[in-house]
Amino acid sequence: MNDPNQPIMRWVDEFGLYFEESGLPRTAGRILGWLLVANPPEQSASDLTEALKVSKSNISASARMLQQFGLIERVSRPGDRKDYYRMRSDVWANAFLNKVGQFTRMRSLADRGLKLLDAAPDEDKARLNEFREFYAFFEKEVPKLIEMWIRRNEGQS
Repeated sequence: MNDPNQPIMRWVDEFGLYFEESGLPRTAGRILGWLLVANPPEQSASDLTEALKVSKSNISASARMLQQFGLIERVSRPGDRKDYYRMRSDVWANAFLNKVGQFTRMRSLADRGLKLLDAAPDEDKARLNEFREFYAFFEKEVPKLIEMWIRRNEGQS
């Protein structure tokens, strides 16, 4: 018998593999993938366990990590004792804003390295200087892009 959700589940698995390649647990990526397409958008731990065929403890640990990263949030429904998980409405802008802090840290690290090489010839500093300029560029430009994204979405509401 053909399961009509099979292509979706393959996509969810692919989403999990992508996140695993990025250093996160595969289950965390699968939860994110599922929450992007699930109906309803709020899913209980039991819903996630059933849909993803993963243990409740694995769902719990991965969901907790995703909450800490600010990618999902836990919500409740009136009269229901279960907790539900859903994607945060501002998830993608927040994810990129968190990257800006990483860009700043890398640029700062490059600045400190360049100070250590202050007396060195320019050709000896070229790779580190390019590294610094790369991160300085994204540190400056990403917040502007996020602001444009936010304004664009506000206009669509």
